[in-house]
Amino acid sequence: MKPKLAVLPPAQETDSFHTPTDLSRKAVAEISNELRLLLADVFALYLKTKSFHWHISGRHFRDYHLLLDEQAEQIFSITDEVAERARKIGGTTLRSISDISRHQRLKDNDEELADPKEMLAELCADNQHLTRSLRSAHRVCERHNDVATTSMIEIWIDQAERRTWFLFQISRDL
Repeated sequence: MKPKLAVLPPAQETDSFHTPTDLSRKAVAEISNELRLLLADVFALYLKTKSFHWHISGRHFRDYHLLLDEQAEQIFSITDEVAERARKIGGTTLRSISDISRHQRLKDNDEELADPKEMLAELCADNQHLTRSLRSAHRVCERHNDVATTSMIEIWIDQAERRTWFLFQISRDL
């Protein structure tokens, strides 16, 4: 006997992307909103990490350059996962650079020159901020029993904590 999919009410204009799910519409809206905010922060952190990677200098240039490149790759690697999770549950996600800037909570850094210690400390603080945002999103997903998203977020928290640890350990000795 095949399991039956829930019969959904007729789609409305705003539901044109709705995907069958057992999550309530309220859950989908709240979770996809959290994921949209996270995605904007992840893109902002990625770009800042790459910018610092391109502009860092000093005695330990090579080590910092390689560390920031590695961290940027890790950060970028979750962007598709975040966006596709929102779509899998029937939500929408970011559409443009201006959409990112409207939703990001992490501040940009447009300084032409920055000291390596300041760069690493700023990235450390940004990763801590991202961790707090991830924990907040986790609570929203948990409240709606979205175990798949909570599982993904747990991995992203661990990655952000590792980046924070590395950045803190390096920057405290500068």
